[in-house]
Amino acid sequence: MTISRRILLAAPGALLLPATARADQQKLTAALREFTGGQPIREGRIRLEVSPLVENGNAVPISVAVESPMTAADHVRRIGVFNERNPQPNVITAQFGPRSGRAYLATHIRLATSQALVAVAEMSDGSFWSQRVDVVVTLAACIEG
Repeated sequence: MTISRRILLAAPGALLLPATARADQQKLTAALREFTGGQPIREGRIRLEVSPLVENGNAVPISVAVESPMTAADHVRRIGVFNERNPQPNVITAQFGPRSGRAYLATHIRLATSQALVAVAEMSDGSFWSQRVDVVVTLAACIEG
């Protein structure tokens, strides 16, 4: 079997990509574990809205809404937004209480490159709920170098 020059030159990049993706996933998992204290995270009750295709990563509008009656017995305590590939995995954490009226967060964030965003809500009963959205960024932002 012969190996072409093209395959030989592409090999180091192919080996690097999975390790980088694995490291990004480990940073995200660690940030989520820190936010939840290791408690299980369930899908549902939360809606993360962000465009699936972003032209410019410098100012990406996002919003997060959580289904909750926002009463003293049943309310959202915190909403956290996390990302996979930015230098810092924790984008924002917002505190809520029963007097908040509704659990809704809207802001603009920076995205370094195409990646997954994860929104997690902590409820007053100690449960955690989440939604994950994959975003494609055509012009990157916040790259450290």
